[in-house]
Amino acid sequence: MSTLSSNSALEYPNEIGQCIMSDAQALAVHTETAGMMTRTYLTPAHHGAAAQLADWMCAAGMSVRRDAAGNVIGRYEGLTPGAPALLTGSHFDSVRNGGIFDGNLGVLLPIACVQRWNAEGKRFPFALEVIGFAEEEGVRFKATLLGSRAAAGTFDMAVLDNRDEDGHTMREVMAASGFHTVGLAKAAYAPESVLAFVEVHIEQGPMLLSEDLPVGIVTAISGASRFMVEIEGLAGHAGTVPMDMRRDAAMAAAEIGLYIERRCSGTPGLVGTVGQFNVPNGAANVVPGKAIFSIDIRAGEDTVRRRATTDVLAEIEKIGQRRNVIIQTRKTHEAPSVPCAPWLQAQLAAAVERCGTPVRYLPSGAGHDAMAMAAIADVAMLFVRCGNGGISHHPLETMTVEDAETAANVFTNFVENFKK
Repeated sequence: MSTLSSNSALEYPNEIGQCIMSDAQALAVHTETAGMMTRTYLTPAHHGAAAQLADWMCAAGMSVRRDAAGNVIGRYEGLTPGAPALLTGSHFDSVRNGGIFDGNLGVLLPIACVQRWNAEGKRFPFALEVIGFAEEEGVRFKATLLGSRAAAGTFDMAVLDNRDEDGHTMREVMAASGFHTVGLAKAAYAPESVLAFVEVHIEQGPMLLSEDLPVGIVTAISGASRFMVEIEGLAGHAGTVPMDMRRDAAMAAAEIGLYIERRCSGTPGLVGTVGQFNVPNGAANVVPGKAIFSIDIRAGEDTVRRRATTDVLAEIEKIGQRRNVIIQTRKTHEAPSVPCAPWLQAQLAAAVERCGTPVRYLPSGAGHDAMAMAAIADVAMLFVRCGNGGISHHPLETMTVEDAETAANVFTNFVENFKK
């Protein structure tokens, strides 16, 4: 952890921002593949990152523990030992070949803030706990939010039997790492010990960048409905089957995709995506007899998402009948939206204003650890502008020293004025 002076905000402009940026680079050395950011659950790179975070937390003046899910937790004690805690943090795992700020920012930024408070001898009427959630992305075992679900007491024990690409179950990998699943229940926070949860995260989108704003306050984390769709048509020779006699599975899938695009356009906060599209055993001279694709529909308001989903499913049935193809639709994921608490939004907004920055409210289309933590406490999120068009989950993911500084000052102001 880079060293901060106690009066850095006055004498050393952007010092805390530079600290955060340099620590993000240092943490990125813990990767499974040289030259790219890949850090999945309980790999050697993951353990290395956990150890580094623990060292930085200790150096910042926190007591550190690692729970049964592998979360790294630093506690900055309050004026009264054992007081309830304001929780903050984010995840330190990554997608394959991802960016170095997604998740990591929400751990490194509060550590840097605690380091500054500790240097100043400043404590609060409450404790502050910084959580590096061990797993959020779901890459290795195809199960998401493992760290925050454990902390919230909603961990699904059934996913322990999920296997990675090498055939190892999550249960086996956890045991080999010294984490015994019988202790997972002990990772859960007692709700009465938690005042609130606040997560700092890069926006992972272009809105703040397009409006030239460094930070934004999240109003809600969008709910999501996901499906896998399989269409059975009839394969045929591309040169001999007349157009009006075709049962083309790919064209039926394409028509559905275009309908999703139309239906989800024009409604604020509503998005629809066909992220996977496959024509098995397809050939240039064959009318496709089969197509498989995914559907992802999200919105900040559940009623908006459900209406869109209902319309899409109805249109799928109509297209199947009209094109004489058989369509099977399987729901793979359903998550309600999670509103951010108005009282926390108001305190974040006041902190943003005190730091001389315009207040911008916006929803989060992506899922975050705050979704899981909402099971035990009110939650809020502070988004930080990212560059390169808002790109994330990509090596070109970036942000500026100045924005890291602004976000740290907003977070500092929020905590120093926090009231439950």
